[in-house]
Amino acid sequence: MVDRPYYVRKEINRLRKKKNAIILAHYYQDEAIQDVADFVGDSLELARKATETDAEIIVFAGVYFMAETAKILSPNKKVLLPDLLAGCSLADNCLPDDFAAFKAKHPNHKVVTYINTSADIKAMSDYVCTSSNAEKIIRSIPEDQPLIFAPDKNLGAYLNKATGRNMVLWDGSCIVHEAFSLEKLIDLVVENPGAKIVAHPESEQAVLRIAHSIGSTSQMRNFIKNSTADTFIVATEVGILHQLSKEVSDKKLIPAPSREDNSCACSECAFMKMNTLDKVYRCLRDETPEVYVESSLAVEALKPIEKMLQLS
Repeated sequence: MVDRPYYVRKEINRLRKKKNAIILAHYYQDEAIQDVADFVGDSLELARKATETDAEIIVFAGVYFMAETAKILSPNKKVLLPDLLAGCSLADNCLPDDFAAFKAKHPNHKVVTYINTSADIKAMSDYVCTSSNAEKIIRSIPEDQPLIFAPDKNLGAYLNKATGRNMVLWDGSCIVHEAFSLEKLIDLVVENPGAKIVAHPESEQAVLRIAHSIGSTSQMRNFIKNSTADTFIVATEVGILHQLSKEVSDKKLIPAPSREDNSCACSECAFMKMNTLDKVYRCLRDETPEVYVESSLAVEALKPIEKMLQLS
């Protein structure tokens, strides 16, 4: 009997060499996808990698806005997304017409948008940021310049507090980072004395208030690797634990608990998990589904993205 996962991995390796392809995967992807990827990273790291690669084909194991950003940064490369329906609660709930009307209500404001947005929203923005560089980018803007921040209100509130700004916030949120149960989290702390809570800034303010460290996925990883503590409660999508468990095998990693009682007692992104190893194989084999961005839109969306990369 054929070992299907082994066959798929073998074919992926053969096809990527034959086609000069690279597989980029976000930390929130399924473990099997992370293991076959050429590079695993957060949004900023993946954006940089998309600009640096010599590959002719980019297989982007993430969600749609990430693949779209890669296409904007590398318009001459073929960008494939294993499942075109892999969306994002932040991007999908910040629609162009609605955001244009919101922006029109604040005519003197510059717009800072989180990378978790569509190309249309990026094209309306003055700056794009990730959770890794958001604070740095906001601090680079004159203090007397009024700002709009979209689409994540939790990240925006955290940044307002960190920078002393009073940015106008779009009312959006991440379904993963709003799913944590504060009550269950406190119970975990009681059960694990000395455990450090590390949280993504998209989390709700109640969670951030009790966190020992707040940062992007990469910043969380660095904190855990460099800390002398031996137990960590990790408040972000559970996929990050796969890479971390390899890097800090001597430390105990506990996923922050979700309000819902699910199979992993953690918070998973259903959109990220829409990609599978089989879908990665099929999209590399068939070179579809391909991500397209209309050229004039890509030109406008590229401007704030390039500004972000220069400031980072």
